Amino acid sequence: MSDSSVQQHPISVYLKIWLLLFVLSTFSYMVDLYQLQGYLRWSLILLFMFLKAGLIISIFMHLAWERLALIYTILLPPLAILLLIAAMASEAGYIHFGRLLFFAQ
Repeated sequence: MSDSSVQQHPISVYLKIWLLLFVLSTFSYMVDLYQLQGYLRWSLILLFMFLKAGLIISIFMHLAWERLALIYTILLPPLAILLLIAAMASEAGYIHFGRLLFFAQ
């Protein structure tokens, strides 16, 4: 493969992503700084975590420039696992409620 066929991305793309990652990390630290609690805390932590992971995967691991089939191969299994975990958590709540209703005396 010749050097002319290798695709080079401008350094400005990487610098912008680093800056955005720094800003998102600052926001996640501010969640602790302002001592947010409950579902708001965990929702914000998870949101910032997923945004940072998505940026790292898409830009630094070059997934944004890959074919759609490869993207589906990499992203669909974790999404399926998350959906199954959510279904199991919902079922666990239903079972727990049923046990409390019928077996608690």
